[in-house]
Amino acid sequence: MRPQVLSVVLAGGEGKRLMPLTKDRAKPAVPFGGPYRLIDFALSNLANGGYRKIVVLTQYKSHSLDVHLSRTWRLSTLLGNYVTSVPAQMRRGKNWFMGSADALFQNMNLIDDEQPKYLFVFGADHIYRMDPRQMLDAHIASGAGVTVAALRAPRSEASEFGVIEQGDGTNIQGFHEKPANPPGLHDSPDESFVSMGNYVFTVDALVDALNRDANDSNSSHDLGGDLIPAMVKDGDAHVYDYTTNVVPGDQDAQRGYWRDVGTIEAYFDAHMDLVQPLPAFSLYNDSWPIFTLGRSLPPAKFVAADGQPPEIHNTMVSNGAILSGSKTLNSVISPGVRIRKNADIDGAIIFDDCVIGQGSVIRRAVIDKNVEIPAGTRIGVDREEDEARFPVSDSGIVTIPKNFKFV
Repeated sequence: MRPQVLSVVLAGGEGKRLMPLTKDRAKPAVPFGGPYRLIDFALSNLANGGYRKIVVLTQYKSHSLDVHLSRTWRLSTLLGNYVTSVPAQMRRGKNWFMGSADALFQNMNLIDDEQPKYLFVFGADHIYRMDPRQMLDAHIASGAGVTVAALRAPRSEASEFGVIEQGDGTNIQGFHEKPANPPGLHDSPDESFVSMGNYVFTVDALVDALNRDANDSNSSHDLGGDLIPAMVKDGDAHVYDYTTNVVPGDQDAQRGYWRDVGTIEAYFDAHMDLVQPLPAFSLYNDSWPIFTLGRSLPPAKFVAADGQPPEIHNTMVSNGAILSGSKTLNSVISPGVRIRKNADIDGAIIFDDCVIGQGSVIRRAVIDKNVEIPAGTRIGVDREEDEARFPVSDSGIVTIPKNFKFV
């Protein structure tokens, strides 16, 4: 018999650094890897692990996310399983969620209704595979009030994250939000433990901590910034080393993969991880699938235009796409895309129902839904020309907004 568990997925992220992909949608609703949305990865990990009582806390521009959840994540109710979105309801006053800890505090009625002994709290916008059962088992064995999933990262990169200072064993001695000088690990001084934003709480400890945080006028009511440090101070926080998590079907090269796709660069790089011959993250693990709702479309089709066959390497092509006499390298092609004759594409993430015109050249670009690229257009070739029309990242990745019309 498994202990009673409720899972909460925090999906209120605004995702400002992913603009313009988040102009009309919450960050967890941003498409990824063709047919998927970012939230599908957290939900799939919980569902595969057997934790199928899931509430999704939403807030920012949640319509497309709500539609995706209602159409896709319909679990069987026969055994009491569900995935349901919960909008900000102002249950504790006339305020929206003031932080991730406040989001939990304002929704403690969900805990009262379900009466779980343990609570998973997962972020909704990271790319990874994880068996949550192993984390829960470690949490129960430690007797902690909270266990924080953490990933080993080079100290030189750890300042971008919440960093865990390791005590004896799995005990957390300190939790530092984006420190200038991250602490190293006992067994690897050049590495730090960085928080993945995934937690498991013993419910009694969580409720006590949330009430104390809500009554602290100096708190910003954030999980990583306030609640976890308070529980660390109480000696009630432990760390779970994500690199020890073994997911069925993953090869050694894919073990421990986790990406925070909070910027256009990180989002683009995570897609490039998918298309390598031996991918750092594989979408083809049938033992631990990533679930989503597939559109009812015919198979992908590759057409020789005027006798010229398409050339395709290291590319994922979704259903309903037609590639005609074109060259497509190192790219992710979403459902319903059309790529016309003599188009030359290298390093592109092309969302649903886009049309790439004849003879177009595209390099290092993210193209949102329903964009028609006119014949002969060049994207990612001339930076000055690109910047006059589109957002361009520091490394030169061009992002074309949803429904953009060329004139």
